[in-house]
Amino acid sequence: MIVSISGVVLAGCAVFFVVRSRRATVGAAIVAVVFGFLLASTGLAKPIQSALDGTAQVTGSVKP
Repeated sequence: MIVSISGVVLAGCAVFFVVRSRRATVGAAIVAVVFGFLLASTGLAKPIQSALDGTAQVTGSVKP
């Protein structure tokens, strides 16, 4: 039996474990960047971008 796992899932797991272990190294940063690029090529890119745009609008409209 062959098990196939997406690169997004593997990179996401790696980022999760790096964050949980609180190890901020260059390797951890590279894994996070790779995860971002892989995630951007999935169907989740549009909803994530919409959520970030909405957050930016709310943050920009707050008066100090």
